[in-house]
Amino acid sequence: MPAATIRFKAKLLQPRLTGRAASWSFVVLPKTASARLPSRGMATVDGTLNTIRFRATLQPDGRKSHWFKVSRQLRESAGAAAGDAVVLELVPAARAPEPKVPAKLRLALVAAPAARAVWLTLTPVARRDWIHWITSAKQAATRAGRIGKACSMLAGGKRRVCCFDRSGFYSKSLRAPTAAT
Repeated sequence: MPAATIRFKAKLLQPRLTGRAASWSFVVLPKTASARLPSRGMATVDGTLNTIRFRATLQPDGRKSHWFKVSRQLRESAGAAAGDAVVLELVPAARAPEPKVPAKLRLALVAAPAARAVWLTLTPVARRDWIHWITSAKQAATRAGRIGKACSMLAGGKRRVCCFDRSGFYSKSLRAPTAAT
């Protein structure tokens, strides 16, 4: 049975940046719309923004909702500008896309055949969780250490990273961009 369409209006926000202006904007979903998604973590959707079709992976905002980046091309095609209220319709995608594996993790998996064997059996969502756990570290040394730990845990048969808060609510590791005023 196909997933139900989630319909809502939201404000198209411009990110607050230091330096040059952003060419993109973003939308934070209302909590009622976000609650209808299949995951508190990242969720891929097919949707429309003012009737223009798109596919996006929604990011958790750390406040029990989600947000997503709106490209300049989508925004212009939809005839919208930052500050406008836009009409969105979202349907959870039938299949999650494969995540982009960081080069250092890819090289580590090649060097660790037992870890790679388990990696290849994981779902895209599980792979994305491992990648996020690694890339969410602020320091390069911590990321490198997590790559080593990930390979060790995967080689040991572990399929999920432990103690990982997919929503960002408890760890505060995930946030929507700050909107310009």
